[in-house]
Amino acid sequence: MRPIVEYSDFRKYMRDFYEDRKLRSAFSWREFSKNAGFSSPSYMKVVCDGKSKLSRIGVERTGAAMGLSGFEMDYFRAMVQFGQAETEEKKTEAYKKMIAIAKTYKVRTLEGEFFQYYDTWRNPVLRELAPIMPGATPGEMAKMCYPEVSALEVRDSLDFLTKAGLLKKVDGNFVQSETSVKGTTDATRLALRGMHREMSKLATPALELPKEIRNFSGVTMGLSRESYRKIEGVLDECRRQIIDIAAEEKNIEQVYRLNLQLFPLTKNVKEGNDEQV
Repeated sequence: MRPIVEYSDFRKYMRDFYEDRKLRSAFSWREFSKNAGFSSPSYMKVVCDGKSKLSRIGVERTGAAMGLSGFEMDYFRAMVQFGQAETEEKKTEAYKKMIAIAKTYKVRTLEGEFFQYYDTWRNPVLRELAPIMPGATPGEMAKMCYPEVSALEVRDSLDFLTKAGLLKKVDGNFVQSETSVKGTTDATRLALRGMHREMSKLATPALELPKEIRNFSGVTMGLSRESYRKIEGVLDECRRQIIDIAAEEKNIEQVYRLNLQLFPLTKNVKEGNDEQV
């Protein structure tokens, strides 16, 4: 079974624990639930299926039933908080706690680097900028960014990108280790929402740049669910084509950000006023 810090989903960890024990003995959901102090013989399965939550006491009992202690128990507590948090703010706080626990005990979280990568706009920008400025100092790179940034902030981002393996130095110059950065867990998707929020804020001052180097357009329209899905497909295909064009570029001169945004401005009039959008 994988170390606990390679998980961000506590239910997945619990299920893998159950499957691992079952392979080595006549372990059952009844026994798992009993070991954790629950009267219901199927309670652990109900939790793993996402049909019930763990209370604070339940977290402690479940962790003990899985033999967790020390930093592993601390990590499990934070992982449950992350999985059961009802707001983005609380989920972010819990995941950062998971990363901090792993870092304190010098173990690496599987998605920790991805989460930190998307924590600030500087990381993806400098990952693109550094390779096209061979020999440049952090101060020189800072001066090339439209959003104001300090040389120290640039240096911190470069250090992180290098340690995370997203940039590497070849003959003293930065080069990208991979052509793209991808993460698929809930933690990465959470960080991506924060990144979209940051990038959206950067779009407003970019309106003041010369029209020759920026393109803004928009349309307000009435849609049905069916037409929304069709437009969503067109945008996805457009994004894929743009990525292909960027991937083929061999003479990069500037770093750009493209935001594709399609979002509701009203509630659905056919579904009542209580719909959440």
